[in-house]
Amino acid sequence: MTRRLFVIALIFLTSGYSIASDAPALLRSTPEKQGIASSAILSFVQTVDQDIDGMHSFMLLRHGHVVAECWWKPYDSETPHIFFSLSKSFTSTAVGIAIAEGKLSLDDEVLKAFPGEAPAEPSANLKAMRLRDLLRMQAGHEKELSFWKEVGGENGDSWTKRFLAHPVTFKPGTRFLYNTPATFMAGAMVKQATGEDILDYLTPRLFAPIGFKSPTWVKNPQGLSVGGYGLMGRTEDIARFGQLLLQRGMWNGKQLVPAAWVDEATALQTSNGSNPASDWDQGYGYQFWRCQHGAYRGDGAFGQYCIVMPKQDVVIAITGGLSNMQAVLNQVWDKLLPAMQQDALAEDAAGAKALTTKLAALTMRMPMGQATSPIAASISGMRFPFTENERGITALGLDTSTQPPALLVRTAAGETRMPVPFGSWSAPAPGFTNHLERSLSVPANPTVSASGAWTADDTFTIKLVLNQTTFSSTLNLKFAAQKLTFSSKHNVNFGPTAMPELVGQIPPTR
Repeated sequence: MTRRLFVIALIFLTSGYSIASDAPALLRSTPEKQGIASSAILSFVQTVDQDIDGMHSFMLLRHGHVVAECWWKPYDSETPHIFFSLSKSFTSTAVGIAIAEGKLSLDDEVLKAFPGEAPAEPSANLKAMRLRDLLRMQAGHEKELSFWKEVGGENGDSWTKRFLAHPVTFKPGTRFLYNTPATFMAGAMVKQATGEDILDYLTPRLFAPIGFKSPTWVKNPQGLSVGGYGLMGRTEDIARFGQLLLQRGMWNGKQLVPAAWVDEATALQTSNGSNPASDWDQGYGYQFWRCQHGAYRGDGAFGQYCIVMPKQDVVIAITGGLSNMQAVLNQVWDKLLPAMQQDALAEDAAGAKALTTKLAALTMRMPMGQATSPIAASISGMRFPFTENERGITALGLDTSTQPPALLVRTAAGETRMPVPFGSWSAPAPGFTNHLERSLSVPANPTVSASGAWTADDTFTIKLVLNQTTFSSTLNLKFAAQKLTFSSKHNVNFGPTAMPELVGQIPPTR
C-alpha cells in the first residue's frame, strides 16, 4: 500500500463522541482576585503576539478560575484543534485508571499481552519489556519505528505485530528514546485488558465527567485509537484536563483518576538531558514532560500545551503552529511566573480594560499590501492551466470582479471557489488546503479561512489557515502576461515546508 493511500485510509478511520455532560462551566474571575496583575498577562500576550508568529489560543487558570482566555482569529473557542502528542498524556491517564480498576499493572509484560502476534523467536530484551517501559519512553529501541514506512497498512500486519517485530537493541528501562509507537502499544494494552478502545474507555471515566465536549481520536487500520497522537478537542478541554491533574485527579468531589497515579505519572521517571534552560531536558514521567520551575506538561508538536504549575496553583492551555516551541515557554517563565502572587491584588480597572481590549483584537498575521492592483481587472477570471503535477491542480485563477475576490482552484473533481477578503478572514468553510495529500495531521474535510492582499503590482498573496490544525500556508500568485507562477510555503510541517512551484501558461490566441 502506498504511503498516500495508507494515509488517506487512516484519515477516515476516525471516531468520536458528542458528549452530553453535566460538568459545570469553568469559573471565571478577574486576574487580580486570583493574585495576578492584568498588566502582567497583557505583557505576556503582547510579547507572544509580536515575537512569536503562530499562536492560536491561550487560557490561564489560577485557583480554579479562568483569568484570561483568547484566540487569534480565525481560530475560536469552539472549533476542535489537533493535539498531536499531547494525546499521549490522555493515553497515560487511561492506563492509570485501568491499573486502579485492577485490569493492568506497570509490571505487565508487553509480549504477554499479544501472544498471537509475537515473533517466532522473541529476544530476551523484548521478553523483558514492560508497560512501565512504554510509558517512560524506555522500550529499548535504538530508533523509533516509523508509522509511515514500516508499520503495516490497511492490508498489512497489525501495528502491534510490527512493533513486536521491531529490534529491541537495549535492555528496556535503560535508555530514553521518544517513541510514539510505544504510546500506541500502551493504549493497545488498555484495549486488551479492558475490552475497550481508549476513546471508549475514557469517555465515561474522564471525558464526560470533566466536560470534554466532543473528543475524536484517529484510528489505525485495525480500529484502535492511535494513542500517541490524533486526539482533537477545544482549548478549554485542554484546560479542564490540566485542572483535573492539578487537583490530583479529583473533579466535582469525585476521584476520577487516582491521586497517586497523577503524582507518579507527572514525576521524574527518567532523565533525558542536562540543559537547564531547555524544557525538553528536565526529565520525563509517564507520557508527561517535566518543566523548569517544578512544573510539568503534556505537549504536542508545534505548540500544543497543557502546562500544570502545582506550586502556583496554575494551569495554562495553549494551541499553536510554532516553529520554536521553547520560545512560548520562555515567555511563561519570564512574564507570567514572576507575576503570580499568593494573595489577591487590588483591582486595576484600567489594566483589566486594556487586557480585555487586546484579547478581543488578536488575529493571525495577514498578508500586508493593497486591496487592488493595476493589473487586477486584466487577469480577473482567467484560468491558468498547469501541466500534470502530483498535487492534482489543473488550473488556478483569481476572480477580482467580486468583493471579496475569490481564488479559483480547478482539479479533476471540479472547480472550487474560495473568498479571499482583504484585511480580515473568511468564515471557516471547506476549500483548498494547499496540502499535497491528506494526512493524519489534517482531518478529513478540514475547514479553511483565507485572507489576501496585493503585495506587489503583479503578485497576489494569500494566507490560508486550516482551522482545526496547526497549519497555515502562504500562497503567492505572480502574474506576467499570459503566465502565472504559483509558489507556496507552510508555516510548519513534519517534512519540507516549501511546496513545488507550479507555472501556468495560457496559450496565445490565434
